[in-house]
Amino acid sequence: MSVLQLRMAKDRERPARGDQPLVTPPCFESSPVAFDIEKIRSDFPILKQRVHGKPLVYLDNAATTQKPRSVIDAIVRYYEEENSNIHRGIHYLSERATHDYECARCKVRFFLNAEDEREIIFVRGATEGINLVAQSYGRKRFKQGDEILITAMEHHSNIVPWQMLCEVTGAVLRVAPINDQGELIMEEFEKLVTPKTRLVSVTYVSNALGTVNPVKRITEMAHRQNVPVLVDGAQAAAHAKVDVRDLDCDFFVFSSHKTYGPTGVGILYGRASLLEEMPPYQGGGDMISAVSFEKTLYNRLPFKFEAGTPNIAGGMGLSAAIDYVHGIGLDNVAAYEKSLLAYATESLSQIKGLRIIGTAREKAGVLSFVLENAHPHDIGTILDQEGVAIRAGHHCAQPVMQRFGVPATARASFALYNTKAEIDALVAAIQKVREVFS
Repeated sequence: MSVLQLRMAKDRERPARGDQPLVTPPCFESSPVAFDIEKIRSDFPILKQRVHGKPLVYLDNAATTQKPRSVIDAIVRYYEEENSNIHRGIHYLSERATHDYECARCKVRFFLNAEDEREIIFVRGATEGINLVAQSYGRKRFKQGDEILITAMEHHSNIVPWQMLCEVTGAVLRVAPINDQGELIMEEFEKLVTPKTRLVSVTYVSNALGTVNPVKRITEMAHRQNVPVLVDGAQAAAHAKVDVRDLDCDFFVFSSHKTYGPTGVGILYGRASLLEEMPPYQGGGDMISAVSFEKTLYNRLPFKFEAGTPNIAGGMGLSAAIDYVHGIGLDNVAAYEKSLLAYATESLSQIKGLRIIGTAREKAGVLSFVLENAHPHDIGTILDQEGVAIRAGHHCAQPVMQRFGVPATARASFALYNTKAEIDALVAAIQKVREVFS
């Protein structure tokens, strides 16, 4: 019997899970160590390089994070030592790859504190996770006049899939407003949760403003009306502990590449009771249990939503990335990044003609700003010549730009390997922009 068959047999014998505590898997037995920024920086090979003759200062972490050596090694190890397809083969390499890939799923389950591995679906990224829910959950349930509630600070990936669904079903997209600080106006949000609301989909952390939304409170509001909630955790998972059972959300998505893992891999968490009722998102191999020309029987969770050969190496990389951040400790990461944000906010606030966009009381490590007389693209170009990598543009959040009356912003975003010295380099580079455009 193969590893997968043994696993499936064990799952069939598993008693129904209630609220019993989860047992920490062996990979998580080590406790987080003291936060050592020099040791952490040495773990990331890319940070050693120079750009335009200057040391690289990488402050575009909201777009994608850099990868530690352990993640790179895990991907190389898969291709060098166990490259094989999973779930199907009975030979040694396939059994080994299947085991390691499913171990990655188990790690994600504990990372999110989900109740069961069946609730962890591998997708290509947070964007695909949202699209999966829109098409599989929403297409058959929503009808003319139903409402989907989002906020005015969403990334395009949490706007466009719902617009596409509304075009097909006749549902209506409602948008909860934000204030001048970039905070969700909770009183207005609560008014928009009505008997017509069929789904709430909200970002945990705004990629354009850094605002941290009160997701648990939002979920409580929605559930009082029996409305399910999807949380876009793309900007949250790498920066603070996420507990989907404490949040009580119904769906949660995040991307590996924003969590120190490789691109092309993401996670959709969904309550098993909802996922069981949802039809497959795509058809193909591995998502079936039997196929004939007359009828196809679909596989059980989670495989029902994982058609075709997945990004196996990416799954191994995500597994290593979770090990890495666990070894540092997400509480340590959150505290360190909070200190960076405070230092950067104070430093940039001293620059004449600079205005920070997004000043919420609860913020993650994102600083978006505009500078008098300088377009954000010019800011980004000059900073690049100084070795400082930031993002300039609308950040896939054009409605946010419209809300604040700007065409674009420059955005510095922080990660666990950044330093105050790098923020000083950012400030010095911005001063050079001022000299050019003053």
